Amino acid sequence: MADGGDEPEGPEELSNEQKTEIAKWFLTNAPDGEIQYVAKDVRTIIGNDEIYEMAATEAFPVYNKAHFVALQMPDGSGDVLITTYGELDKNTYLDPRTAQVATVDHVKQVCTKLRPANDEELPSPYIEEFRSSLDAELSKYVAETYPKGTCAIYCTKGKDTEGPGADFELVVVICAAKHSPQNFCNGSWHSIWTIEFKDDLQFVEVKGQIQVGAHYFEEGNVQLDAKNECKDSTILQSPEDCAISITNIIRHHEAEHMASLEVSSSILSRFYFIQLVQGIVLSVNFLVMQASYVNLPDTTFKDLRRKLPVTRTLFPWHNTLQFSLTRDITKELGIGK
Repeated sequence: MADGGDEPEGPEELSNEQKTEIAKWFLTNAPDGEIQYVAKDVRTIIGNDEIYEMAATEAFPVYNKAHFVALQMPDGSGDVLITTYGELDKNTYLDPRTAQVATVDHVKQVCTKLRPANDEELPSPYIEEFRSSLDAELSKYVAETYPKGTCAIYCTKGKDTEGPGADFELVVVICAAKHSPQNFCNGSWHSIWTIEFKDDLQFVEVKGQIQVGAHYFEEGNVQLDAKNECKDSTILQSPEDCAISITNIIRHHEAEHMASLEVSSSILSRFYFIQLVQGIVLSVNFLVMQASYVNLPDTTFKDLRRKLPVTRTLFPWHNTLQFSLTRDITKELGIGK
């Protein structure tokens, strides 16, 4: 029979490996533009620099590539995007526009040095003609559409093709961000376009993935994650004509995605996402989004919040249209003053 004076056993201490994995999870799942804030808190909570640095060394590269982080190059020639498409090894990334290779510090999120790209790291002159023509046309579109937007075009297949008669593939990455932590909101726009040039069919297939994310955290934690996939095609023409056609396809589908958001959620318009996304994209007519957003499925907004918040009070989903994010929800749930 146990002695009545025995003390109950406390919780088992986590191993260093478990602490590292937990820290990595928090870092890799940080919202766009917020990993440095999360890292500061994680480091404080862990209280062990060695464990933190192990976690950060593994987590930051994953985060930077997932969020297409853009780092300014030391020579001021532009930004290099941290993507799997331009990754040469774990710390070096190709900037196809300037034909330079950037060495980056993932944890500090800075570009430390540059070198000219080697011939084997670049596509053939034939492929480069298509790539550079599309880059020039697409750069004009991005400059007109996204404040501080960045784009890059990589050859992912057939880069050694010397002339007509073989297939090849380009990948377009477009990213833009609006970080305003002082106003408790951050947001991002990412789109990836896979361009398959099929020489035998004289055909170009375009596949796109668009993702819009937003995080509003004033007296709460609400996130938007809107994704869309699309597909289109055009005929294989000269590099200049292909560039115009492909850019028009991208412009059309990105504008269409914005229009679909426009009619999908009047709920979110009351929760300030509109103001955030307006800061990301200018010329897709975002101003009309403030008045719309009517038909968002109930499950989408429910997924933005926990089933049972820390107040232990269920959220009244039947009446969401009457709330603003802080004032009205606080009043309805009877929390705070």
